[in-house]
Amino acid sequence: RERRLGFRHRQTMAFGIELGNTRQPDVVVVGQIEQSSIQIQKHRIDLRPVEHVRYHTGALRFDLHTHSHHSDGTLSPTALVQHAAAHGVDLLALTDHDSVAGCDEAQTACEQSGVRFVAGIELTCGWRGQTLHVLGLGLGAQAPALQAQIKQVLQRRRSRISEIGERLERRGRIAVRALVDELLSADAVPTRMHLARALVHAGHAATTKEAFDRWLGRGQPGHVPLEWPSLEETLSCLQQATATVVLAHPHRYKLSAGTLRQLAAQFKDGGGHGLEISVGGMSPNDLDRLATLARRYGLAASGGSDFHDPAVPWNPPGRFAKLPADLELIAARFAAPDAPSQAAAP
Repeated sequence: RERRLGFRHRQTMAFGIELGNTRQPDVVVVGQIEQSSIQIQKHRIDLRPVEHVRYHTGALRFDLHTHSHHSDGTLSPTALVQHAAAHGVDLLALTDHDSVAGCDEAQTACEQSGVRFVAGIELTCGWRGQTLHVLGLGLGAQAPALQAQIKQVLQRRRSRISEIGERLERRGRIAVRALVDELLSADAVPTRMHLARALVHAGHAATTKEAFDRWLGRGQPGHVPLEWPSLEETLSCLQQATATVVLAHPHRYKLSAGTLRQLAAQFKDGGGHGLEISVGGMSPNDLDRLATLARRYGLAASGGSDFHDPAVPWNPPGRFAKLPADLELIAARFAAPDAPSQAAAP
C-alpha cells in the first residue's frame, strides 16, 4: 500500500509499506532521506540514517560469483582467472551451475596468477514453486552427497534440453535437432542459455533475450518446466560438503517482501550462512533492502559480479557495489593466509 508523507521542507516521498502480522514491517525508502524523520525506531528496524551507512573499503578485492564454460559462461577457467586478475581481483570463487568440473583448473591458474582461489558451485533448487540458486563456497568438491546431487541435476538438465528440442521442432516448427545433439555431446552442464546462444547463431533469434522471449520462456513453444531438488536437500548436501552456504541474488526472485522474509528465515534455520546482497548491475535500493534482511536474520554478506561473458563490458569480474561495514563479510572467511580454498575430502 502506498502512503505519501511530507518531510519538513523536503519534497514528499513515496513509501511502500507492507502491512501484516509482523513486528517489524518493511519500509522501502525511495530516495536519500533521513530514516529518523519518519520515526522508524517505532518499527525497530535499521535505526541508522541512510546517508550515514558506512561500507567496507578494505584493500581486498574479491568476487565470489563467476562462471566458466563448464556451465553457461564463455571462458575457460584459466581464461576466467586471467581476466579476473587483469581487473584486479585478489580473491576469486568459481561457481558454475551444478558443476565443480572447472575448479581444479581454476585453482592452478589462480596459483600461477597470484589470486587466492575459492572452490565453489551454484546449485539449483526449488522452494514453493520458485527456482532458487544457492552458492556453496570453500566446499569439498568430491563429497559424496554433493556429487550425487550434481549427477541427479545433470540428468534432469539433459532430459529437459532434449525435450525442449522436440517441442521446438513439433510446436515451433524449427529444425534444432542438430543444435541439441551438439549441446548434449559437450562436456559443459547443458543450460537453456547454451540453447539460446545456439538459436541466435542459427538465425532463429537476434539476441539471447529474444530467444527466451520467442522460444524458451514461459508460454513459448520450447518452455519445459523442471522439478529441482528442494532447498532442504540442497542445504543438507552443501553442509555435508562443509561449504559456506550463500543464497544467491535474492532480489531476482519474484517473491513478495513477506515471502522473501520467510525464505531468509528458513534458509538461516536450515544452516545457511549468508545472503548475496551485492551483485553486478543491481540497484542501490535492492542492496539496502537485502542488507536490512541480512541484519534481521543474522546472516553475513556476500557479493559477486555473476560474471559470464567478457562481451558484456559493464559486468567485469570484481565490479559490484560495496557492502555495508556493519555486516560480516563472507569473503573474510577465505581471506586469511591459512584459510583453505576448499574443504578437505571426506
